[in-house]
Amino acid sequence: MVETKEIKLNTKGNTDIIDITGRVESAVRDSNVSNGIVTVFVPGATGGITTVEYEPGLVRDLKRLFEEVASKKKDYAHNLQWGDGNGYSHVRASLLGPSLTIPFRDKELIRGTWQQVVFIDFDNRPRARKIVVQIIGE
Repeated sequence: MVETKEIKLNTKGNTDIIDITGRVESAVRDSNVSNGIVTVFVPGATGGITTVEYEPGLVRDLKRLFEEVASKKKDYAHNLQWGDGNGYSHVRASLLGPSLTIPFRDKELIRGTWQQVVFIDFDNRPRARKIVVQIIGE
């Protein structure tokens, strides 16, 4: 069986890190599937999905890491092509990736104690985002 749901978010952009664990858990609990996998996917080229220990120190560390790896201050060919100033957003999102797959059993995500699912919006402006949650199993 396959069920597809959506999570809607309004983000601040600029490496906005949002814990979506509860929303993913709710989607699985509210489905007709008891055991399987859930894929969390962001359509678009400036957002990413991962797991972290969602706490203020690590959130700051991640933001600093992404600035060190793909700084807003660098020159990007994308910006020359499109003039939208978000070349760094695309690079960061490409490094992180747009999706994550998590197993679940008895409608409960199988994850570590301190492991939360997060969406990161790398774009250079606030956005209305849609996250696709696809639940597959029996």
